[in-house]
Amino acid sequence: MPKAFRTLDDAVVSGKRVLLRVDLNVPTENGRVTDTTRIERVKGTIEELADKGGKVILLAHFGRPKGTRNEEFSLKPVAAAVSEIVKRPVAFADDCVGKVAADAIARMKNGDILLLENTRFYKGEEKNDPALVEEMAKLGDLYVNDAFSAAHRAHASTEGVAHKLPSYAGRAMQAELEALDVALGSPQHPVAAIVGGAKVSTKLDLLGNLVNKVDYLIIGGGMANTYLFAQGKGVGKSLCEKDMADTARKILDSAGKVNCRIVLPADAVVAKELKAHVHARVVDVGHVGEDEMILDIGPKSVVAVEEILRQLKTLVWNGPFGAFETPPFEAATFAIAKTVGALTREGKLKSVAGGGDTVAALNEADVAGAFTYVSAAGGAFLEWMEGKALPGVEALRAK
Repeated sequence: MPKAFRTLDDAVVSGKRVLLRVDLNVPTENGRVTDTTRIERVKGTIEELADKGGKVILLAHFGRPKGTRNEEFSLKPVAAAVSEIVKRPVAFADDCVGKVAADAIARMKNGDILLLENTRFYKGEEKNDPALVEEMAKLGDLYVNDAFSAAHRAHASTEGVAHKLPSYAGRAMQAELEALDVALGSPQHPVAAIVGGAKVSTKLDLLGNLVNKVDYLIIGGGMANTYLFAQGKGVGKSLCEKDMADTARKILDSAGKVNCRIVLPADAVVAKELKAHVHARVVDVGHVGEDEMILDIGPKSVVAVEEILRQLKTLVWNGPFGAFETPPFEAATFAIAKTVGALTREGKLKSVAGGGDTVAALNEADVAGAFTYVSAAGGAFLEWMEGKALPGVEALRAK
């Protein structure tokens, strides 16, 4: 762990009121939580703080109530789900600041757990309003942030309070920061990044940052089509941002100057429409029919990527190679994911992946568990890969 951050190893929590920011923005149906992944991620921190005799006060947002109290977005049903996972009682307070919250906290004994109501019931939460920050800070003796997925937002409960109280990274946050340091902070070389997804335009900052950090930049997804088009290759009716061709050429040019090798597909799986089990064929890039679209990279390209993987020490992955939700266009993403998993298991590779589509593809290929670390943080993971400072993380730096 980069010692830049204070962790729970540095905190004395017994008898203290611990404001613990967690991500409980979980999917629900008819008042029941349908996916508990996010709760499971913070289970260890909640239990450790309670076992050490802290009064554990959970702060979280839920949905987008737009700064007004709306029962549809109440966290109350989530308290029961948290209780089930940590196997101990979790009380609920009908507000996140003021008398209701303060009274509920005053009744707590060491080791108790209390969930406060949705922080986004207040307009000041997303505005990081100093008055709301003051009110929140009054409720705790120290602050622990375990919500990396909300760390790219400078909100009252994710960033503001951290400046008012002694602040620490929770165990899930710590694991994320350690993984990110392994991936791009101080990685072992050779290091590669796989970047897929639909558009160059949404990942310009990412590509610009990675070119200066990695030895290989492996491009897949719809984004690769824009690069192929920029090199003068026909892409038929594939997803392609033709207006980004100059930008793509500039990125290829700057990569050459810093000895970063950009890897593009040599062949592709094409079809006339995107639907399951449609007739598809493999062609070399540059031989795509006018009425065809590229929907995955081809077998030669998969072999070329796998050869690079075997030379690496570190891999960071964001974005699939093809339209993996629609068979047969999952083949390349799944094959490469399985190779990464095997190399990681053998201790030859450190692999860190993140982003919604990437996590979904790795889960579907049943290899997520074989990676060194899979981040569920979405936007925060992407901003970190772009080289941006995340306010919620910066606020935890050891002063």
